[in-house]
Amino acid sequence: MRFMRLAAVAALATVSFTAHAHGPTRQKISESVEINAPADKVWAVVGNFQDGSWIPVVEKTEGKGGNEVKATRTLTLKGGATVEEELAKYDAEKKSLMYRINKVDVKTLPVNDYSSTIEVEPQGDKTKVTWRGAFYRGYMNNDPPPDLNDEASKKAVQGLYRAGLDNLKAKVEKGS
Repeated sequence: MRFMRLAAVAALATVSFTAHAHGPTRQKISESVEINAPADKVWAVVGNFQDGSWIPVVEKTEGKGGNEVKATRTLTLKGGATVEEELAKYDAEKKSLMYRINKVDVKTLPVNDYSSTIEVEPQGDKTKVTWRGAFYRGYMNNDPPPDLNDEASKKAVQGLYRAGLDNLKAKVEKGS
């Protein structure tokens, strides 16, 4: 009986230790906005991969390949930092696109292995836009510094999405 208890304690200790010994967990963020405009009008802004001007932190966009899969773009942010992205999926009929960040300084956006999807859904005479992302924190090893941990990465991405969607809504509705 004593051996059984000892074995159970040892098994629990092993499970507990291995749970803390692994690296970062993939984080996921999803933000949505309802826009008082038809989906085609919203998609005309969001669906152009070569134009990131609806995202408030973007100063300019340079790219190649249009809206074809493997198209690339470099976003120059206010302040001079850059983000290099690649289009992974594009479906104009479903008004959906998926892209990946190929290169970003974690001081600019504290993430690694980031991919994102933007979907534009008609809702009568309104439109729902959903921006989802999956990523790892900026520091891939154990014991990340506070500015590169899971919470910092989620907060940064959520802030980006919220600001982008709110600006998209304002831009499209103003043009209505």
